Amino acid sequence: MRRTNPCKIIFVLISMIDTFAFINILSMEIKELEKILKALGDINRLRILGDMAAAGGSIQCAQIMHVTQLAQPSVSHHIKSLTEAGLIIPEKDGRHYSYLLNKELIKEFIGQLDELVGK
Repeated sequence: MRRTNPCKIIFVLISMIDTFAFINILSMEIKELEKILKALGDINRLRILGDMAAAGGSIQCAQIMHVTQLAQPSVSHHIKSLTEAGLIIPEKDGRHYSYLLNKELIKEFIGQLDELVGK
């Protein structure tokens, strides 16, 4: 059985402690970061966000269905994930919904990534 160098183990543990300590001082909650990262982990959601940005930050559900070529239930699922993560904000206009990019949250998220990388 191969023995692991104790110095390597200590170095890894110190690195982990340092990383967790840094994560705890982030202004966003860890759960909020997790929701955002999960929402961004799907190609269709990335396409939706990209199309929203290209349309000036606002798009209607029918436009999303047309652009993504997804059925309405699939679009609803993706919209729900993006809304729960806070990346988009629904706006009801009569019977129709428009969705707005939450630019403030996206800027804050990018700032958090910058802090993490800058460490």
